[in-house]
This record gives sequence, structure tokens and C-alpha cells, in this order.
Amino acid sequence: MTSIYNAFGYAIDWQERYRLIKAAGFDGVMLWWSDGFGRGPGYREDPERARNAGLVVENFHAPVQWQNDLSLNNQAGESLFELYSQCVRDCAEYQAPALVIHLPNDEFPLNHLGMERLERLVDLAGELGVKLAMENIFNTRNLCKALDSFPSLGLCYDSCHFANDPEAPDLLRMYGKRLMALHLHDNGGGRGQHQLPFDGDIDWTRVMGEIGEAGYSGSISLEPMNWGYEDMDIKEFLRLAYERAVKLKNIGSR
Repeated sequence: MTSIYNAFGYAIDWQERYRLIKAAGFDGVMLWWSDGFGRGPGYREDPERARNAGLVVENFHAPVQWQNDLSLNNQAGESLFELYSQCVRDCAEYQAPALVIHLPNDEFPLNHLGMERLERLVDLAGELGVKLAMENIFNTRNLCKALDSFPSLGLCYDSCHFANDPEAPDLLRMYGKRLMALHLHDNGGGRGQHQLPFDGDIDWTRVMGEIGEAGYSGSISLEPMNWGYEDMDIKEFLRLAYERAVKLKNIGSR
């Protein structure tokens, strides 16, 4: 199975976007679950739109703007917990099997309150049958603490965040058996992230080899943006993205 992040750029009708994703060959989509970062209103209609196009909804991605507030003993911290809780409930309502969450960056260590809130999220997700996948993004001390403390949590492995984080341990070796989601993109381009695979410096033979060795059998999921590809037609962008996804899948199955 191959999937792609839904909000990868281009101003286009959303139902048409999903039709084009399916036409390019992808099986599924990962949905950005908020109206932020340019997504705009109507995101709650995306599960139905995607399924109408014949796509599987792989997961929702929780908002990230307030990720560092999880341990705060104030209204901001409580508001973030309630936001994540609602995202879990939305996964159950819209039949999305998993929620991807950013834990705080490591300069905001998870304290007792942060871990207590995380435990409540784990319990809620367990009650509703939703998987929680923690994504690596300059937060690996918090990430390892959470994964070591809660066995039901999974890892969302982001290839570019890992490649750009000089302090990250070998997450695939440590937690590869707990992979629940992938964000595969390269670190080329002017922003050093969210490029199509093979357009940056990531060693994809190593990455896909470790993913294969971990026994991962889920979707090969890309998280590119059209940054630097703006002159490329959306159909060509998706054609190229799908070609790269298949190439990664073939490397991982060797």
C-alpha cells in the first residue's frame, strides 16, 4: 500500500485533489486534522471525500502549533490536552485508525503533569480503539520517555526530521517493531525538508532496509510539499511522487 499526505500544496478543489491522488496510483491518504497551515475550513469533510475517491484514510495528524504546551500547568496546557482528546474522538467518529501527535521539543521536557495527560490520552485511545503514533521532530528524549513508559504507543518515523536532527538516536533500531506510521520525505531544497524522496541527501537504502528489518508491513507513506516544485503541474507532481513511493517500497522489500 502507498499513501501520501493530503495537504501537499496546490490550490485545487479538494474532491478533485483526492481523485488525482487515486489516479496517480496511491491507495491511501494521511489527513491533516485542522484548518491551520492553509488547509482552511472543510477538513472534516475530507474522510468522506477521500473514501469517495476510493482512497483509504490511513491516519489523522493532530495540530502542531501548540505541541510544546503539553506539560504546562495552565490553560494553554489544558487546552492542548483537550484538543488532542478531541482528535482521538474524531478518529473514532470518522473511522481513522490512528492519530499522529508531536510531543514537545526536548527543550520542553515532559514532566509529571505532561506524562499524566499523555496517560489519559493513551487510556482514551484504548477505549475507542484508536492507535496513537508519536512523531520524531527534535523531541527524541521526550519521545523515548513516552514510548518506554506506554507500551501501546507507536512510532511515526519521519525520515527527514531524523536526518536533520544530529542528536537523534537510532529510532528504527530501538523502536522499529512499534512503527505505526511513516512520513517519508527528503531533506533537499531551499527549506531542507519535505522534498520528494531521492531529491536530497537521505540514504534510502539504509532507511528502507531498517524499516524492512523491523518487519513493518504498513503503508509506504510520503509527506512531501510542493516547495520548489511549484512550476510542476499537480498531475506530474503526483506521478513523480507515486513513482518514488514505489521505488522505496521495492527497496524495502529486498
